[in-house]
Amino acid sequence: MTQPQEVRGLPRESFTAWAREALPGLGDDWRAEVIGGGLSNITYRLTGGDRSVIVRRPPTGKLLPSAHDMMREAKVLTALQDTAVPVPEVLAVCADDTVAGAPFYVMAEVPGEVLREPEEAAYLTAGQRNSLVDALVETLAAIHAVDLDATGLRDFGKPAGYLERQVRRWSGQWEASRTRELPAMDELVRRLQEERPAEGEVTLVHGDFRHDNCLLAIEGSAAPQVAAVVDWELSTLGDPLADLATWLTYYTGRDDEGQPLIVGAGVPALEGFPSPEEVASRYAAVTGRDVSGLAYYRAFSDFRLAVIAEGVHARYLAGQADGPGYGRAGASVPLMVDRALSHLVR
Repeated sequence: MTQPQEVRGLPRESFTAWAREALPGLGDDWRAEVIGGGLSNITYRLTGGDRSVIVRRPPTGKLLPSAHDMMREAKVLTALQDTAVPVPEVLAVCADDTVAGAPFYVMAEVPGEVLREPEEAAYLTAGQRNSLVDALVETLAAIHAVDLDATGLRDFGKPAGYLERQVRRWSGQWEASRTRELPAMDELVRRLQEERPAEGEVTLVHGDFRHDNCLLAIEGSAAPQVAAVVDWELSTLGDPLADLATWLTYYTGRDDEGQPLIVGAGVPALEGFPSPEEVASRYAAVTGRDVSGLAYYRAFSDFRLAVIAEGVHARYLAGQADGPGYGRAGASVPLMVDRALSHLVR
């Protein structure tokens, strides 16, 4: 019988010793595969014994300050268990760096489909695609309606100064991870600081909401539903319009085809998916929020994604990247900076 192989970022001996108590039934001969389309934290599916579980840990190598906080991610998932927001159940957390080299957590596997490429959504009817967007809008609205006191998330982030803090934080991340000079980025940072709108409403925000961070329940001809929202790494308390703008950053269609973006595989270009403007309109109708000032938030979201992509590119250059997609991250950065500046044109 072939022995299970060592997996980068998940040392077999120390993890197995920890799992014997924390994950009964997994056994010592578990096998792991890296899953997911994200290019930041690493997600594994572990199968062994009579069960299958999902493990999340930070990327290997040097990490930026305040990034990849697994305990924070596990906290929000646990807090949302009994709310209208569908999330996986957290099974165990480990803050001991000696087990896997970094803190990590384990969650239950939720059955569902992930649509990352157009061909994965090709079998859906135009009506199902349209209904899927409604389900996603309702889910995002549910996140923004979470009762912070009832869930214990009132202290999950600072209630004031969200945009100012976010621009400052991601500007710092850019300086910490940049691999080159990019004058357009310097201009973008300046304009984001100067043109920041007045402070808005504060809610729970996912921070990385998009269709491929949702597990979808798609059965026959019925309308698709969201089975679980995953990848809560960037969640905090903040402006809900920033969360909507994040989704629209990834909600790319035919105009983005052929560009070396690390996201936006063109799924929303298929017939039946509404335009970004219609998505924003549907969100406004469900929540009652004014979305007329969304352009700034879309510029900020593109900026943040460009910074994340530069960090991915830096890890790729250092030989610390795992999974597909890392090699083209660097080329996407100037494209996203240009797109961000286009939203700020007056």
